[in-house]
Amino acid sequence: MNKNKDQKTVDGFGDEWERFDQSALNLTEHHELFHKYFAIFPWSSLPDDSVGFDMGCGSGRWAKILAQRVGTLNCIDPSSALEVAKRNLKDVPNCIFHSAGVDEEPLQASSQDFGVSLGVLHHIPDTAEGIKACVRMLKPGAPFLLYLYYALDNRSFWFRFLWKMSNFARFFVSKLPHGLRYLVSQIIASVIYLPLARSAKIFEKLGASESLVNTLPLSFYRNLSFYTMRTDALDRFGTRLEHRFTKSEITSMMLEAGLEDIVFSDNDPYWVAVGYRKNS
Repeated sequence: MNKNKDQKTVDGFGDEWERFDQSALNLTEHHELFHKYFAIFPWSSLPDDSVGFDMGCGSGRWAKILAQRVGTLNCIDPSSALEVAKRNLKDVPNCIFHSAGVDEEPLQASSQDFGVSLGVLHHIPDTAEGIKACVRMLKPGAPFLLYLYYALDNRSFWFRFLWKMSNFARFFVSKLPHGLRYLVSQIIASVIYLPLARSAKIFEKLGASESLVNTLPLSFYRNLSFYTMRTDALDRFGTRLEHRFTKSEITSMMLEAGLEDIVFSDNDPYWVAVGYRKNS
């Protein structure tokens, strides 16, 4: 029995990636987003024809670019989104698909040259155990790139207060039927995400410093498309199970999982970290 999985959350992601299969995402924006998440990934440490995994691949949006840089990519997801990934990656011959959750560990222990899991393990009941399961599949010395929602530990009081208000809304929206959940999330994207993101862009064009602009809510989206905002609004408000972690909590979980030499990205999105499986 797969215990480290919330089936309603899994079903919600299947619905999300069917609605937003990323086929409408601009290629330039796709690559820009990829580089935001993979900025600290140690490409030079990978062996030739490296074999690795994308845990919680969803629609395959990261796998589509990642697969071009590695030998073999194992795309793992427990939801119906895996069928979306298969369609999106039909012309990518070095992808192998696994319908499995993180605690099913579909790959042999100590067999992978690298692993990534971006925006996934904070949506399972036990994130720490999920990280451990991923690390067990890595070879000693192999890197693991991880993105977990931050607990706004690097933000001001007022920013955290606004987030708590949005989280109150998420509690109710995420429990709606899929169709209503989608509709409400799209309204939120239109009346909250878009105005705030474009306001941040205006401040930037008026000469505000990057450090100031980055303090504004949803400034991360100021140069991104409305399609990405719509996708993320559904992701943010439509997901039933969500954990958030401080930088120190993530560090502790990664160390306990057997990773070392942990490095965090200094830029949005927070927190992206990479660590290496210990040799012993």
